[in-house]
Amino acid sequence: MLRSHTFSLKNQQLIGLSLLILSLWAAWRIAGTIATGDLTSIYYAAFGFAGLFVAITILRNWRLGFYFFLSWLLFEDFVRKFLGNNMAIYFGKDVLVGLVYISLFAEIRRGRAKLLRLPLWAPLLLFVWLGILQVFNFNSPHILYGLMGLKIYFYYIPLMFVGYALLRTDEDLRKFLAVNAMLASAIAGLGIVQAIVGNSFLSPKVLAPELQELGDLDKMTPLSNQSFNLPASVFVSSGRFSIYLVLAGILAMGSVGYLLLHSKRSRKLVFVSFGAICVAALLSGSRGAVIYLLISSIVLTVGFLWGAPWRWGQAHRLVRAVRRSFIMGALGLAMLVGFFPDEAGSRVAFYIETLNPSSSAYQGSNRGWDYPIMNLELAFTNPNWVLGNGIGTASLGTQYVAKIAKIPRRDIWVEEGYGNLIIEMGVIAPFLWIAWSGALLYSAWKITYRLRETRLFPIGFAIIWYVFLILYPLTFGGLSPYQNYICNAYLWLLVGMLFRLPDVLESSPNPSAAVINEQGLARRSFRF
Repeated sequence: MLRSHTFSLKNQQLIGLSLLILSLWAAWRIAGTIATGDLTSIYYAAFGFAGLFVAITILRNWRLGFYFFLSWLLFEDFVRKFLGNNMAIYFGKDVLVGLVYISLFAEIRRGRAKLLRLPLWAPLLLFVWLGILQVFNFNSPHILYGLMGLKIYFYYIPLMFVGYALLRTDEDLRKFLAVNAMLASAIAGLGIVQAIVGNSFLSPKVLAPELQELGDLDKMTPLSNQSFNLPASVFVSSGRFSIYLVLAGILAMGSVGYLLLHSKRSRKLVFVSFGAICVAALLSGSRGAVIYLLISSIVLTVGFLWGAPWRWGQAHRLVRAVRRSFIMGALGLAMLVGFFPDEAGSRVAFYIETLNPSSSAYQGSNRGWDYPIMNLELAFTNPNWVLGNGIGTASLGTQYVAKIAKIPRRDIWVEEGYGNLIIEMGVIAPFLWIAWSGALLYSAWKITYRLRETRLFPIGFAIIWYVFLILYPLTFGGLSPYQNYICNAYLWLLVGMLFRLPDVLESSPNPSAAVINEQGLARRSFRF
């Protein structure tokens, strides 16, 4: 016993001495770095230590680690553009989500997490096999294109299992929606400030060359000649910011409907988030963001009323949720017009001049149909349209592959989703895409229909609407939304959550909740 205690004491002293030496060495290195003015190395070291801490956290607790990944997913661009568009940072999210996969798999093996068993796997697996075969397409200039294509298309599919296992109770769902509302409020708020003060806000003095064209853009109204900037918020491009606002707005509306039927917690946060998203969408300068948010608001309103718990006498609560959402959006827009009329007026003028059919600068039908069809036809002028040029050859990020592989960049992409699939994976690819996405939507709709007249229907309907929007209308316009890692990650994550909602309902099928009047007094309770 004495020898064991002495040995343990010596070990502790040895560890303490080692840590002291390591700390002194790190302090000496940091001091030397500061003296030479090289703060970038310190930033990288700090991120390295933080990454190590997060990695250990994920392996110990994948649920907490998932939220680390989610936060980094949304704010990675902000760090990357201040550190010269470093590719090591770009792949950081992929390392984090990979650790989440490993940690979750270990929990499933131990029986501590439930495994998703998705019906209708075959169409999706056929599309995945086509993508794998296309890595070895002899028309592809380099295998790195294929590996990048596999990552873009398929790497986040396992997030279905993460989303499914993440939800066990209503509290897990509420926590997820609250975190998303907080992140969306911050991103939308920063985008609003940037739209007002200019793109120099939230951007380094010198952007990396490949980001210059994405993160510092202006537009001009075609008739009134008013100029305005396109905010990117924390992202490297205004396009990524605008498509994120569509996602955030859909989730916010679904959250409002669910929380008003279930819990008072986080309601105010979600309402504020929705108001900020509406204002940010107006200032984004993106017609797509404005139109898709407007269409989504109408579709979700009709859907919520169709699936409301009428027989429980609680449909009026969903009506109140919709009304309050619109009121918050209207208040935010009114404040914007009142305090910043020039910034709001230039964007409104752009939307009216280009979307009003009676305007001489009308572009609605061209951008919505003629232009995509023209690009689809262009795909068939590519000499390899039958077999394709290989997965990843017309995807986002080809400039980085060309830079790493030291080969000329091939500019063969088209601005239409099905045309891009033909260029990359041949003429069979669009048919497989329609097959697997249709099968997924069919299965998702059966789940959503089962949730009718329950507290979970609003969030379930919001999820299936987002899935439909990404896989069909937005894909027709271009593959960029699906290939955007944020939209892609949320797509598969939300699919997994949707398939878990019936289990959440069964775990608490008849929750009691107080119906609160305007003065905050409980009048009665209801069950559904």
